Amino acid sequence: MTTIRESISRIRNVFKLVTEDAFLTDRFIYSLLLKHSKALMKRDDVVKSIMQVDTLFETLPYVELVEVDRIEAGCAGIKSGCQIMRTEKKLPELMTDSDGPIFRTIASIDGQDIMQQCRSAVYVSMSKSTSFKYNHTKYYWYKNGYLYFPNIDWDAVSIEGMFEDTIEGFCNIEDESCQKAQDRNFTAPDYLFTEIEQLTQQELMTLGKIPADTGDNSQNIMR
Repeated sequence: MTTIRESISRIRNVFKLVTEDAFLTDRFIYSLLLKHSKALMKRDDVVKSIMQVDTLFETLPYVELVEVDRIEAGCAGIKSGCQIMRTEKKLPELMTDSDGPIFRTIASIDGQDIMQQCRSAVYVSMSKSTSFKYNHTKYYWYKNGYLYFPNIDWDAVSIEGMFEDTIEGFCNIEDESCQKAQDRNFTAPDYLFTEIEQLTQQELMTLGKIPADTGDNSQNIMR
């Protein structure tokens, strides 16, 4: 897999740019790479095929939960007595597809119980069914950066997702899986990298109006 650092470095090398260039910060280059990555992944509808690619996903092994009310969880119509837990902290930004943020697994911390995604409105509707008491599936939904879990009393969950942002805020100091942001794998399949980088280079050429080598560098906004 290609790391974020390697992707940024390749773009810089194309234009022989130094780190001090004010216009082309690493963050800006990464934002362009990420934008084109998202567009190509949605175009090719690759989400189902990448679910087996371990290196594209990161795991938050212990995400603490807190109890919240039904109004906040977006399910005011749910029957009284339902306990709703929520991730205590907002999750790092995730890659998305047409169905929302990309998670591979949401589970109990021991991995024994795998949860199923649904929408809060769907859960409310299901809960009103007379047969719902026989439904032992554990559900979750995503809202405003948090995950919500009805009818569980767990202290924490394990989350495996395709994260855009660093997961440092959810790591223990001893956790070797937590890396510096630029050393993380870039969240896109390898076969898309050439096209992602080409589109990023084209956009930088347009934004920077980069002249030929014989041109006047004083006209280049990246200088």
